[in-house]
Amino acid sequence: MPKHQYALVDETFSDFRSHHIRVKTAESGWEKNAYFQLRKEIFAREQKILPENETDAEDFRAIPIVALASCWSISDHVVGAVRIYSVPNADDVWYGGRLCVARAYRGHKSIGKALINEAVSRAKDLGCKTFLANVQPQNESYFQSVHWQSCGPIEIAGKPHIHMQAQLDAYPFMPRDISVNAVCTQ
Repeated sequence: MPKHQYALVDETFSDFRSHHIRVKTAESGWEKNAYFQLRKEIFAREQKILPENETDAEDFRAIPIVALASCWSISDHVVGAVRIYSVPNADDVWYGGRLCVARAYRGHKSIGKALINEAVSRAKDLGCKTFLANVQPQNESYFQSVHWQSCGPIEIAGKPHIHMQAQLDAYPFMPRDISVNAVCTQ
């Protein structure tokens, strides 16, 4: 995270990071636009996975879920995102994907865990019996820590991934529809 310096004193300070994060489905136009912008920033620009166009046909039927940072109770910044969608002709099989957290918010307030919790729990609410995801290898142990099993290697966009399945009986593993700040301070 970048450090800044005060103009008149020899002290530094970090960029502001809100401690008030709420995870929910993206509903308004600005939330959906910011959801796609964050995905593009992380997957196309930062990681250079699908740099030309990281959107795909699944986006037309996917449910976008966002982590919103708030200041003075007004949500004004999407700092995390994930999508969920059912598999055609197998409505009880769902996938999650494009999980991402803004660089400044990584490791802050369990945003990734809250997004995964909401994604799997929402799919369960909608009749999901099997929830799958293709995860980058460096994130495999993280997913295992939040009740996922590895099913084997797979290649996506020319990059190695791990095909994984959520242990649905463990979800939700944290409260839903409250701010992440409330969960982290309990």
